[in-house]
Amino acid sequence: MATNNSNIASKLQAVNNNISASAAAYNRDVNSIQLLAVSKTKPVSDIVTAYEAQHRHFGENYVQEAVDKIQQLKDLSQLCWHFIGPLQSNKSKFIAEYFDWMHSLDRLKIAKRLNEQRSIHQKPLQVCVQVNIDDENSKAGIAPSEVLAFVEQLQSLEKIQCRGLMTIPKAGVSATEREASFAQMQQLFTQCQEKFPNFDTLSMGMSDDMDLAIKYGATIVRIGTGIFGSRN
Repeated sequence: MATNNSNIASKLQAVNNNISASAAAYNRDVNSIQLLAVSKTKPVSDIVTAYEAQHRHFGENYVQEAVDKIQQLKDLSQLCWHFIGPLQSNKSKFIAEYFDWMHSLDRLKIAKRLNEQRSIHQKPLQVCVQVNIDDENSKAGIAPSEVLAFVEQLQSLEKIQCRGLMTIPKAGVSATEREASFAQMQQLFTQCQEKFPNFDTLSMGMSDDMDLAIKYGATIVRIGTGIFGSRN
């Protein structure tokens, strides 16, 4: 079911206001923080409403659902599509063809496939390396100790450009534990920035921990229910 249209616009404004407040609280430049509206499971009409409210960056988790939406909305030329879900290697061609960003890269095999499948007529695919910051067996991502070596391996791939790191911290933990995870991500990010050019993106923080993520340097926050309401 589509969300009430005016509701989406007002919720977008509220989230942007919260980002501005967090940026001010932690002495961050608000223009360095991008809101990514997570539109998975939501209808095209909701995306159009957000677009009409001047929002441009949308995140999708499911390949086929996302491709259908991207094809339907191809006339909205300013849309920027981010893939933020886990990716099976046999679906990589869709990411290479349709998306501007991928946040969940954690295997060299996938990186090489994306590089081969990205058209020379497209800009390089912008990618973030997913880090399993809390060492969860159930979660994708590479270990923090492997990040620098993995990013180094991506540097020779001409049609993908590694821009930063992404993480999804462990759910249901204390604020102190969550803060420790974000602090470790910020440290990793700084180490990468010192070594790699173009490294400017730290994708972390969702509806319940956005403020804390901004405190620790997030440059992209991923908000779904806070904009579009509960998932169907």
